[in-house]
Amino acid sequence: MVAAQSAALAGRIREWARELGFQQLGISDIDLSAHEAYLQKWLDAGYHGEMQWMASHGSKRSRPQELVPGTCRVLSVRMDYLPGGTDPEQVLASTDRAYISRYTLGRDYHKLLRKRLATLARRISDEAGGGAYRAFVDSAPVLERALAERAGLGWIAKNTMLINERVGSWFFLGEIYTDLPLPTDDARTEKHCGSCRACLDVCPTDAFTGPFQLDARRCISYLTIEHKGSIDPALRPLMGNRIFGCDDCQLVCPWNKFAQHTDEADFQPRHGLDDIDLVSLFLWDEATYEARTEGSALRRIGHERWLRNIAVALGNAPGNPSILNALERRRGHPSGLVREHVEWAIARHSSGS
Repeated sequence: MVAAQSAALAGRIREWARELGFQQLGISDIDLSAHEAYLQKWLDAGYHGEMQWMASHGSKRSRPQELVPGTCRVLSVRMDYLPGGTDPEQVLASTDRAYISRYTLGRDYHKLLRKRLATLARRISDEAGGGAYRAFVDSAPVLERALAERAGLGWIAKNTMLINERVGSWFFLGEIYTDLPLPTDDARTEKHCGSCRACLDVCPTDAFTGPFQLDARRCISYLTIEHKGSIDPALRPLMGNRIFGCDDCQLVCPWNKFAQHTDEADFQPRHGLDDIDLVSLFLWDEATYEARTEGSALRRIGHERWLRNIAVALGNAPGNPSILNALERRRGHPSGLVREHVEWAIARHSSGS
């Protein structure tokens, strides 16, 4: 394929991506050598905690051609997910309400993005007369933010999120690995965080060890989603009413004043989860939990950890009869993990904390 044809195809690919609901597509090479050293340093520090899968694939994460032989280009896409009509700051301030990260209020994004990436890959293959394509959506050892930065979609910021100066950071990422030698976009080499450290200072658990450095073991998203066991008692009071994920470092980011609300029906809140009281969620039995989290990323933690997380939030909420009654009802739960956190919450209220 000559250069002119390749450039024309790249332009059509961007148009097809927009037709499929992606807000932007960028094309990068596969040189992630600078990020490889950073990743190894992060792993050596133990900042990945129990996420052993972060270290289990060797260099495949930073060397796309080892994960998918023949890869020479990566197509990175982004899709806005912030639903309109919700007020995350108000929910955080209402300590008897449950704060759930905005990305998981609707249906699980993995299937939606992967299906559309597969459609895009087939269209490219038909147009190009072949080629190899493999789509990823947070489902394999892929350094998606590093690739997106190289594809010009934004820069990796002090909070380790990818930020785009036109829309902020409320978007999902996805990738297509291909052996098609398409022209690449200019990588984002300049950070636009300046002297701002709002994200570092707002973190409830002080999970940032410095700019661009996150100790996942203290991150509320990690604690409520990835961590399977008992939550450190020293961190529990700092978690507030956050029961699944945490958006604080995005909520305070000045660039997110440009955030765009999504029109995707699948990303709209379900079951009133954008503003619901903790007690109601805590009293969901397992069948109710399974039914109301069907097709949602919330399903991944299971009912036991769901109750664990909410027990912590109830321990941090203002004491009232409904909260204390709900905790008492779970005091004899079959899970020792749940009972431990319920007892902690009850003790918090008994001591007047």
